Amino acid sequence: MQRQSDGHYVLDLCDQALGIRCIREHCFPWLFGDPGRDGRCRALPVDAYYEPLRLVIEYRELQHDRPGPRHWNRPTISGVPRDEQRRRYDERRNLEIPAHGLRLLVIKPSDLDADGRGRLYRRNRSADLNTLRRLLGQ
Repeated sequence: MQRQSDGHYVLDLCDQALGIRCIREHCFPWLFGDPGRDGRCRALPVDAYYEPLRLVIEYRELQHDRPGPRHWNRPTISGVPRDEQRRRYDERRNLEIPAHGLRLLVIKPSDLDADGRGRLYRRNRSADLNTLRRLLGQ
């Protein structure tokens, strides 16, 4: 059986803490990535959207703050390395989501019971759930 990803684990705990299910990989009509070769911009999904709460949650693993492996850093469709594209898209979410009247909560592995590599292998549900409740203001 394949192990659930850290991101899904965190969002499942957020659902539990808030008592409602989020819409995962939601795309807003105003949040787009860079133009591709065809000149079209693709929608940027967010990790979780809780529409009744006007809340967006992004779980940003370590690669959002550290350079990825060299083989990941080939030019993207926008012509920039993947690390640069990720930085741009994170910043775009940071600016656009609040500008559209939504609350953005960014959760990082260091907020939870992660190991030194930023993985949530321990899956300390009780401690992680308590931390998420605090971050969510529950």
